[in-house]
Amino acid sequence: MAEKEALYEIKDGIAYITLNRPEKLNAIDPAMRQILWDSFQDVKNNPEVRCAIVTGAGRAFSTGHDLVAMASATANEGPTTGDLYVVQSQIFKPIIAAINGICLAQGCGIALGSDIRIASSAAQFGWPQAKRGISSVSGPALLSQVVPRNIAFEFLFTGDFVDAQKALQLMLVNYVVEPDEVMPRAIEMAEKITANAPLSLAAIKEASIKGSEMGLEERVAYAQAKRDEVLQTEDAKEGVRAFAEKRAPVWQGR
Repeated sequence: MAEKEALYEIKDGIAYITLNRPEKLNAIDPAMRQILWDSFQDVKNNPEVRCAIVTGAGRAFSTGHDLVAMASATANEGPTTGDLYVVQSQIFKPIIAAINGICLAQGCGIALGSDIRIASSAAQFGWPQAKRGISSVSGPALLSQVVPRNIAFEFLFTGDFVDAQKALQLMLVNYVVEPDEVMPRAIEMAEKITANAPLSLAAIKEASIKGSEMGLEERVAYAQAKRDEVLQTEDAKEGVRAFAEKRAPVWQGR
């Protein structure tokens, strides 16, 4: 039996989403897209999940759309490319992209939809769609919001790839590490995050994402409202008690 196109598991509050078509460099076909959609929905709604890590099997994170599958696509094949980006933006839990290798097009979109990005020194990034006579969703919708538009246009107009160090200079990624350190660093980061209060993390992320569409006054008011909500929770009381008692807090998520 063929393995699933993407794998999903939860361990110690961390969800692991692995793109799993290594023989195709994790090119994304409708079956993989559906599993990714379902996985992101579980990350969003499952109270056991505190943080998620997205990575790829083999030597690629993802080369983006499976062009063969795209050429033979029919209507109603499940979630679209854009659906994945939108659902990622609606998950108010931290998502880490462990970019283990080449990362192109829709693969870059999933990486940019994550909150923290850790890249292998062997990784490469690019949006080659214009070389193939197609357009891009993640480039205009995400890349041009992360880097200055002139830099985004250089990526999108030329289709050239950039290496991990250049991606680091452009702040597309947080860290560049040796290939065998990508997952250990991502897990270390996830464990550090999950030691913190889940309601605090959710409020911070929600205020940041929703606030980006507001003017300053509204943005500040929204962040203050989220802070006030969290201050009324049992976790906030536990955090104060634990600090006073010089012990690690025990978070309940309520």
